[in-house]
Amino acid sequence: MKKIASLLSLFAAAAALAGSSPVRLINPLMGTDSTGGFSHGNEYPAIALPFPMNTWAPYTEPQRDSFFYQYASDKLRGIRQTHQPSPWIGDYAQFSLMPVSGKLVVTDADRASAFSHTNETVQPSYYGVQLDTWNAKAEVTPTERAARFRFTFNGDGDSYVILDEFDKGASVQIIPAENKITGFVRYHCGDVPNLYSSNYFVIVFDRPFTAHGVWSAANDIQAGVDSLSSDKQLGAYLQFKTDKKQVVGCKVASSFISTEQAQQNLDKEIGDANFDTIRSRAEARWNEMLGRAQVEGGSDEQQRTFYSCLYRCILFPHKFYELDGQGKSVYFSPYDGRVHDGVLYTDSGFWDTFRAAQPLYNLLYPEVNAEILQGVVNAGAQSGWLPAWASPGHRECMVGNNSFSLLADGWVKGVRSFDPNQAVDQMIHDANNSGPISTIGRDGAKYFRDSGYLPYSPVKGETSFHEATAKTLEFAYDDFCLAKLANSIGRQADARVFARRAMNWTNVFDPKIGFVRERKVDGSWVEPFYPNQWGGGFTEGCSWHWTWCVFHDIPGLMQAMGGQPAFADKLDAVFTAPTDVRPGSYGGMIHEMTEMVAADMGQYAHGNEPIQHMLYLYDYAGQPWKAQSRIRWAMGKLYAPTPDGYCGDEDNGQTSAWYVFSALGFYPVCPGDDHYLIGVPLFDRATITTGQGKSFVITAQNNGPLKPYIQDATLNGETFNRTYLSHDELLRGGELGFRMTSAPNYKWAVGPDSCPRSALARLNDELAKAAADKK
Repeated sequence: MKKIASLLSLFAAAAALAGSSPVRLINPLMGTDSTGGFSHGNEYPAIALPFPMNTWAPYTEPQRDSFFYQYASDKLRGIRQTHQPSPWIGDYAQFSLMPVSGKLVVTDADRASAFSHTNETVQPSYYGVQLDTWNAKAEVTPTERAARFRFTFNGDGDSYVILDEFDKGASVQIIPAENKITGFVRYHCGDVPNLYSSNYFVIVFDRPFTAHGVWSAANDIQAGVDSLSSDKQLGAYLQFKTDKKQVVGCKVASSFISTEQAQQNLDKEIGDANFDTIRSRAEARWNEMLGRAQVEGGSDEQQRTFYSCLYRCILFPHKFYELDGQGKSVYFSPYDGRVHDGVLYTDSGFWDTFRAAQPLYNLLYPEVNAEILQGVVNAGAQSGWLPAWASPGHRECMVGNNSFSLLADGWVKGVRSFDPNQAVDQMIHDANNSGPISTIGRDGAKYFRDSGYLPYSPVKGETSFHEATAKTLEFAYDDFCLAKLANSIGRQADARVFARRAMNWTNVFDPKIGFVRERKVDGSWVEPFYPNQWGGGFTEGCSWHWTWCVFHDIPGLMQAMGGQPAFADKLDAVFTAPTDVRPGSYGGMIHEMTEMVAADMGQYAHGNEPIQHMLYLYDYAGQPWKAQSRIRWAMGKLYAPTPDGYCGDEDNGQTSAWYVFSALGFYPVCPGDDHYLIGVPLFDRATITTGQGKSFVITAQNNGPLKPYIQDATLNGETFNRTYLSHDELLRGGELGFRMTSAPNYKWAVGPDSCPRSALARLNDELAKAAADKK
């Protein structure tokens, strides 16, 4: 009877979940139980709309700590406006608000309040927390560029709201007659470009304050003073005479252009709307965006994980544009220091997101990606270089010309918001030149162009480029993307040049051992070779991870390894190899190494991006059943809707996008190509509303946790016996139906035509045909 009752309760919970609002299924605390030494996501609870300009978040740590929300902490210092894409990049342009009562305290250490997660409500559209020290409640609900706050003081006596503008340059002006505070902040971490400007803000309170003042970092409180400017930390305070359960509300907006524009943002996005109205609007916006991927069946935990991951996918990149008085899009450019008409996005590392997050936008949110890609081209025009890691301008982080992938993938999937000839010209420029920092243009461009690879040597004095083998692989793929876009718009001569360069991956692949490896400038291999040695020629990984990074020519890689059986054996060896690392040039364990060892999946390091597509390569090996079982295994083992729910850095939506695609049942192994590889659907039914408004449904009959294998499949009622889908098939709408089973089907989709041909080979066929047609 207990088992029956338990099953009935599970069925009831699942039924209730199916009818729930998707935004209520999300746990923004997923991934927040992290430290610099071990990441479970490295996230903070982001209270925001999809693709916002501003995000709001509680913070528990001192203002300069980029790991600013620690789930294990029991003290809270305020609710901040944040733009931080990653703790490794850091924040900029932030400020915070915090209520206190009974006595005036202003610094973040003095005003920090005890709190409990049991008295914390966290949703994308709303955050509320009981502050035990001050017997007060703080709440916030967002718009794209503004927010509504509500502070409830539960005791008698004087109460205060503290504004903290952090440091590195700030100004504040209190206007009592208008219940208003204005000012700007210039705080930033790391190598934010010098052209980065100020974040101007306007805060309007719903009721008058009885007293006010300003303060500075040395705890210097200046009562009655209306304004202050400094290059040190500063802030302001407002005093309210409150009775028990008295509410003090305010509305806040900001701008990267001017105080006047901040006021326009406030008027447009909030106006006279109250807190509950803004919260309702925010929830409706989330449900509309989340509803483009509706899932049914599965467990409560799986649905919560799915929507928590989808939420993370669409928080970045951030808008960096605003609407002027006529409703026209305008933005301050951190690339040339001027205000322009048009759109710009920022706060995202394309090294991470080109793999799955950006392709997800092309499928579900093409209208957003149209703006993102126009912004990429705008950044190239204003700085002379296409962005790779922006926050808010060019940042020196990671490798590769990753914007090439974004532009090619968008174009082949129907995004037409940018001038493709301008984009190709910019791509050719960046491919042939080294930039002012290593992450824009191409580090070692001349060597790569002349030799077909970047050399690496651990010997001091010999010609060497940092992470050279990883860069060679990425540049080869980037050149495929360039060639793909050039061919798509009739520039075959350019396409042929870069299609040839796309084969440069072969120059760092050693067929004798079946691994990519570091190569010296004289062509010799670096010895000794250890496939588990990190660093050196590799970026945050080793040869076990980077060998598979030939997205555009997987069949070519398979042939170089000796064919299907050898390729399958090498894939298996990733999981049977010892889970050990050689720190190599890192000199010691870094958190990515520690996380791989903790996952205990051999050399499979899902917590970092280079290997995340690898499970799908079993489709090319003629063993799709292994892809199916291992993908289900990874989803169940490595993700959960909990504070420790990720297996490494989440990285601007990429690790989440892997889960979203994988749960739907397919994955974009080669962005820039229009094919997706089939994995295994997690849910009984998933309905995708594509950018063209049509529905594509994926069903899984006889599904369950012990049935990870595909028995057979149909597409729109016809037998489906292949391991790939095209983007056009998804856009046309229809139904892909699977029957699931508990045992592998060794005959489904294993034929020579079951997988797509090499994306590079198909491009070369198109170029050959174009040449023949000219004769």
